[in-house]
Amino acid sequence: MTTIDPNTPLPQDIESAHRLIRELLKSLHQQAHLNEKLQHQLELLLRRLYGKKSEKLDPNQLLLFAREILEAGTTEITPEPETTPEPSTPSPAKPPIKGHGRKPLPASLPRKRVVHDVPPEQRPCPDCGELRQGIGEEIREQLEYVPASLIVHQHVRPKYACQACQANVVIAERLPEPIEKGLPGPGLLAHVAVSKFADHLPLYRQEAIFKRFGVELARSTMCSWMAVIAGLLSPIVKVMLKRVLLSRVVQTDDTPVPVQDHDGKGIKTGRLWVHIGDANNRFIVYDYTPDHSHDGPARIFRGFEGYLQADGYTGYDALFKDGKIVEVGCWMHARRKFHEARTSDPSRSHLMLAWVAGLYEVEDDAKTARKKHPEWDDATWHAYRHDLRVKRSKPILETIHTWLETEQAKVLPKSPINEAINYTLNHWTALIRPWEAGFLEIDNGASERAIRPVALGRKNWLFAGSDEGGKTAATLMSLCATCKELGIDPFVYLRDVLIRVSTHPASRIEELLPDRWKPAEVADPADRKG
Repeated sequence: MTTIDPNTPLPQDIESAHRLIRELLKSLHQQAHLNEKLQHQLELLLRRLYGKKSEKLDPNQLLLFAREILEAGTTEITPEPETTPEPSTPSPAKPPIKGHGRKPLPASLPRKRVVHDVPPEQRPCPDCGELRQGIGEEIREQLEYVPASLIVHQHVRPKYACQACQANVVIAERLPEPIEKGLPGPGLLAHVAVSKFADHLPLYRQEAIFKRFGVELARSTMCSWMAVIAGLLSPIVKVMLKRVLLSRVVQTDDTPVPVQDHDGKGIKTGRLWVHIGDANNRFIVYDYTPDHSHDGPARIFRGFEGYLQADGYTGYDALFKDGKIVEVGCWMHARRKFHEARTSDPSRSHLMLAWVAGLYEVEDDAKTARKKHPEWDDATWHAYRHDLRVKRSKPILETIHTWLETEQAKVLPKSPINEAINYTLNHWTALIRPWEAGFLEIDNGASERAIRPVALGRKNWLFAGSDEGGKTAATLMSLCATCKELGIDPFVYLRDVLIRVSTHPASRIEELLPDRWKPAEVADPADRKG
């Protein structure tokens, strides 16, 4: 941008004056564009620091574009397939309406009876003086908390010898342990792992908690424990990843993780990737890489054939070249671009957000229909959702695409709205891929939800101690997250598997996968007979 001294004499000829005016107008235009961009970045920063994280729109804002929305959504709604019950089959009873009272306590919780009996002096009948007899009891359940405790297991192995020969000493074999001759039992190891990688409790806080019990466990010691059990459990996670890659569609995402760089004595940025299988392979597998290069995805998806749903990261582009892996876009990411641009160009942004809301309304209607028909299998529901998308969503997509191509030439280059439009057009083929098959989702929400605990934990434990620490975290987070997905208590699972994994045959390792795991009859090694 040209700067002019205000004391500089102005040109006398008209042609020179016009050139100066054009130069000043050009500089003013650049300055205004820069100010607009900086204002947008400042608003994003302030919103990220102090504003709401939700991307929900004010419904009143959508009323400004009611006419455009109605014109795009005037397609015929697909009726749900009717199911005609057989004459001999009675109509199912309506499910009971859920009340708003206190929910009953789980039957699996142990009960302890605390009897509040009538005092002996009140037992005689006031009329005849005979002792009153019991006719029943009134029970009120109260939920109580018993603080966790540490106990010491003494593993005793009696020795025997021949008294006559004074020789031939015999002793029972040592039971296998997760850490050979180590201090922690499997329950303690499972507790530390779940506390950090499922409940986001860093090791230095656990160190303080154990100290209140009178036991000093250094965080460096617990860190070494986690590395050891991650090595023991890594074969299970490898099989989980193989199962994920058998899925028709895999969802993936990544997030940065600060890592201590011991060579440079600073902090570098590693990467945690998450890979989620379909309904037949319900595993959540994390992978750590020391950088954000394409080598990580290339290593994981080598030999995979199917759909891969991800954001627009260019590191995935090499995977789609041969056509064996088909790219599926994410409307959540596309929508976010317009949501961020709504302060600099509200009219265009809110119009686009309204159309995207129409796409999600169709998805919600499809999910509602499935809840009404629990007898549908996956194939039936996928076919219904595909048909619903074709009739209701495709006209909205056509409107969006035409609008994007028209507005692309009207907006300023490098403006937030231009970046949003370009992102959507550049990934258009991948974004409309879900309309090819009903089993595909229109966004990558499952992987983003799986990444969210990493972001939450990162605020507590701040950084990983090394690249090996990142791999340890990936292994243990995979097992904890998958257990949560399957409705399994990760502590119970890890405690049981840590007892068995050392002696379990490698050829039957799939028996220890969370979806096939069955707890051993005796979970505590102290209860086993030698």
